[in-house]
Amino acid sequence: MSRPELSAENILVVLNRHEVEYLVIGAFAAIAQGAPLDATHDVDLTPRRSVENLGRLSEALTDLAARIRVDDLDEGLAFSHDAASLARSDMLNLTCPAGDFDLVFAPAAAPGGYEDLVSHSVAIRVGSEDVRAASLADVLRSKEEAGRDKDLRALAILRRFLREQGE
Repeated sequence: MSRPELSAENILVVLNRHEVEYLVIGAFAAIAQGAPLDATHDVDLTPRRSVENLGRLSEALTDLAARIRVDDLDEGLAFSHDAASLARSDMLNLTCPAGDFDLVFAPAAAPGGYEDLVSHSVAIRVGSEDVRAASLADVLRSKEEAGRDKDLRALAILRRFLREQGE
């Protein structure tokens, strides 16, 4: 099995073209802010949950040819979506020709998702795209809350990096 190599920029270009409001979260957000974490193989995003935004997100997912990510199936599973079905989702693990990405509507430590994180978010640049990302402090809190092995391994690195940054 071989997944497409991640081109986060190509995914973000499509989201931005559709004017989707979202934040980059997780390890990708931390790495983009200079944290010395191991490279990640996907990008995690939390979209604003307004009906209008979810409609734009659905259009972007269509343009991306996004499919549900399944371990045994490189190309993933096709799925139907619209603003209403996306509003009922908590998390979607997706793949597309530009790589793997997750839509996380209620990240750990931020159950309100986008609305909980946007006021602390920071501007980052991914290739040619200007986007907003969760703050390092919010990424750290989310990893603490999630408590998965990979998150726990990243915590010491993130804590040290934040201390070095004076945060």
